[in-house]
Amino acid sequence: MKILLTGATGYIGFQLLHILVSAGNRVVCCVRDIDRFSPPESIKDSIETVQLDFLDSDTLSKIPEDIDAAYYLMHSMSGSANYQNLELICAENFRKIISATAAEHVIYLGGILNEDNLSEHLASRKAVESELAKGTYNFTAIRSGIVVGSGSGSFEIIRDLVEKLPVMITPKWLKTKCQPISVFDVMKFLHLSLKNPKTYNKIFDIGGPDILTYKQMLLEYAKFRKLLRLIISVPVLTPRLSSYWLYLVTETSYRLAHALVSSMKIDITCQNQELQQLLSIEPMNYTSALAVALPDLEQQPSVNPQLVSSEEKNDLSVSSDWLNTPKHGCLKDKKTANVTDIETTMQKIWAIGGDTGWYYANWLWKLRAVLDKMIGGVGLGSGRRDPNDLYVGDKIDFWRVAYVNKTEKRLILFAEMKVPGEAWLEFQIKGTTLHQTATFRARGILGRMYWYVLLPFHAFIFRGLINRLAK
Repeated sequence: MKILLTGATGYIGFQLLHILVSAGNRVVCCVRDIDRFSPPESIKDSIETVQLDFLDSDTLSKIPEDIDAAYYLMHSMSGSANYQNLELICAENFRKIISATAAEHVIYLGGILNEDNLSEHLASRKAVESELAKGTYNFTAIRSGIVVGSGSGSFEIIRDLVEKLPVMITPKWLKTKCQPISVFDVMKFLHLSLKNPKTYNKIFDIGGPDILTYKQMLLEYAKFRKLLRLIISVPVLTPRLSSYWLYLVTETSYRLAHALVSSMKIDITCQNQELQQLLSIEPMNYTSALAVALPDLEQQPSVNPQLVSSEEKNDLSVSSDWLNTPKHGCLKDKKTANVTDIETTMQKIWAIGGDTGWYYANWLWKLRAVLDKMIGGVGLGSGRRDPNDLYVGDKIDFWRVAYVNKTEKRLILFAEMKVPGEAWLEFQIKGTTLHQTATFRARGILGRMYWYVLLPFHAFIFRGLINRLAK
């Protein structure tokens, strides 16, 4: 099947792309900036990429006419004060161009709508839905609750608040009810609805089994992360003040914070869950969704040998955190170096640790291992299984291989040492440039203090390491 995917660089779209490809489909990815779209080499033969802008109808002639279905996953609420009009123009242009193709089915992912007096954000979603429904194709609207996953805007706000603030003075809208759903369940609904006649020309709500207040979501997240948090709700925080509060405390933009706060004043719970019965999907509860969104190392797949197969990559039970280092709610140290001999650098990366050591300031790595051992950690462990070969799950001193792919020239290590959070170390060669990224997902205030205290050592060790690898 040939499928048009809009929003391919977005959080939902990029994950859905892998699932569609793994199911044997050919996917046409629509992107506004082709330089921001970096699909893995393993799926490039199964996709086409077209650069266009649905605000500019002159660019839409690039869309193939022989597509069988399309997904509409575009939203622009954080990009402009006039986002409602922009979203409607995009939807109208999409409807016209897709109606002129062979597409039989269009699926739209929006938000749950419970009241006639909607926020600007949800009113815009409803207007887009109504515009798309006018097409000559069969149309399915899927309205989702808050998506729980590393990258979802609402979820990242929850993560930021809990991770950063031991005590929270919060607005009264934290008593509003919602029905969170795991991103992996959203993927199932989107995928299994495709070209399914039972879903044609219908509107569905999807959500998990738990109906929670936002306060309960924050406290459950804190419990999962083993953080003690106190939440005090006060009535004096207006939507505008609440938006500024989120903007200052979290990493979201003010426009996005304002749009989300306006929506958070309204209960967003499912009015019907017919799609769940139609597709035989039992969504996971909130705690399970957190476990998938923030996985422990033991939850990753055991993959062998050098390449993670497309089936395992796209298994809906596997968190994307094990295919990429987390992008959200993390502290990072990024360094690059020009590589003079790619093959030699690759050999050095694949031989790192164990008897080979860490190439630079090896005594500091050993000292860190001794300190780790003293507080009950693994220390240097057993070194490594093989001096040159690497497989997912292999141990390298106090790291474990989370992802390895020689074709992509890429290695991700996950730290097994005792740290107040989770840590990753990634190496990848792109062209003639080696990219080295240390990622740390801090657990609370202590975790953030740990990162900043070690910054001078990171600057010294990581710069020396990348220079030795690239030399």
